[in-house]
Amino acid sequence: MTVIVRDFLPTDAEAWVRVRRAALPYMVTTPEQVVFEQATAHPDKRYRLLIAEEDGEIIGTAQVGIAYDSPESGQGFCNPYTLPQRAGRGAGSLLVRTAEEYLAGAGAVAVYTWVLDEPANRVFAEKRGYTPSRPAHFLHLDLVHGTLPPRQQLPDGVELRTAADFADNPRPLFEADAESTADEPSDTPTELADYEDWLQHTWNNPGLDRELTSVAVVGGKVAAFSAANTDGLTRYWSGMTGTRRAYRNRGLAKLAKNDSLHRARAAGYTDAYTGNDADNGPMLAINTWFGYRICATEVRHVRKLG
Repeated sequence: MTVIVRDFLPTDAEAWVRVRRAALPYMVTTPEQVVFEQATAHPDKRYRLLIAEEDGEIIGTAQVGIAYDSPESGQGFCNPYTLPQRAGRGAGSLLVRTAEEYLAGAGAVAVYTWVLDEPANRVFAEKRGYTPSRPAHFLHLDLVHGTLPPRQQLPDGVELRTAADFADNPRPLFEADAESTADEPSDTPTELADYEDWLQHTWNNPGLDRELTSVAVVGGKVAAFSAANTDGLTRYWSGMTGTRRAYRNRGLAKLAKNDSLHRARAAGYTDAYTGNDADNGPMLAINTWFGYRICATEVRHVRKLG
């Protein structure tokens, strides 16, 4: 039996999600989202989806590209995943090798990847020349049996809206997202400077649930927000939760996130997940307050090319 690597086709979307959910069940991914992100990727991202196939069965996947929105040029990424029951058959190695060759040709000077903090995964990365750096956590909240903090009384001058209320003009949400993202801890910082690109890839992403994305507004201006991504069934993912600098230390991000979680539970979502940089103590404390518990840890690994 031979493993081959090829490019993703839209007809692979269901199998792609099956692999991702088996290897990384903490992420919320849908076939529609995978196809959308591949079809609409920015040209500078050089985005490529790879499939590892064995005798017609898709057993591995990899997202590959350039972090085009980073001020540090030449940063490539490769996130490979293999069906756990098909590990050890060479699919992961072939995906990584194919990705590195592609990224080198695209001008990348380094490749980063996220590796689950488990012995076999770390050994796999380190054998291929990847060096560990910062960790991040996946967290889970049981929306059925867990106890959310009660809804808080809104402070004077604060109101809660949803992203859907900004459908006619989402630019204030873009500006809040850009400012929050710029201050997020990361080895590969991101600059959101292109409003049209943000509209295409964030605002129009089918995974974004505008009705469950909560926005705290102060004096008519967006002050804080908590973005919600869902699978349309039972799983909810907290995307970026942030506060504009002028409104920080007032509990507004917590207010927005609590509102979003309460409405997600009322809408029938049973499991909430989020990601948290291990060094982002304030956000980790907020998630603990909500009742989230760490369910897995990833470690960012980097390899220099050339």
